[in-house]
Amino acid sequence: MTASPAEQRRQRQRTDARRAILDASEALLVEDGYERFSMRRLADRCGYTAPTIYHYFGDKPGLLDALLEERFERMLVDLRSVRPGGDPAGYLRDMARAFVGFALRNPNHYRVLMAPRPDGSEPPRAAEEARELLQQPLHELKAAGRLRIDDFEAVAQSLWALTHGLISLHILRPDHEWSVDLLDVSLEIFLNGLLRGSSARDESRPT
Repeated sequence: MTASPAEQRRQRQRTDARRAILDASEALLVEDGYERFSMRRLADRCGYTAPTIYHYFGDKPGLLDALLEERFERMLVDLRSVRPGGDPAGYLRDMARAFVGFALRNPNHYRVLMAPRPDGSEPPRAAEEARELLQQPLHELKAAGRLRIDDFEAVAQSLWALTHGLISLHILRPDHEWSVDLLDVSLEIFLNGLLRGSSARDESRPT
């Protein structure tokens, strides 16, 4: 059943309000961190009253959960677009490119997603899916017996350190002329040191 024009208008207003509140929340977190974040400052920033914010999100933890879930969902759009091919090493390379590409296009999203919450809250569901997608190629390489290193957690953390470091360099030093091949070269070095056998250079992958 098609919604009436009045209901459609109310839905747009709700959508616009949620978007404005979430965007203002992100901006405050990037500027001042979790410690100084408050609903009062958010109300001043977004133009909606505190009761309106509570109506949409319940409470402060609910608001922060909604923000992180929504931003991680945006990242997942890019990660889900990466399709496994015949070579897990190529799959890992493509997944890392998608992850770094998203972060560099959305630096404020990335800053908020990577900042630890002082209340120790569990990561949102979308964050767990993102982690699983990023680690899937490593699981495939391990299952194929191609990893030189037995400590899988150390391998996964090394990949995260590599990609996070590259992202941070670009975000913190945008004035520097970073090589356009920096990510690919770094991944090549990482994979050649990680994998058994021949060079990890890209093999032909089906499109």
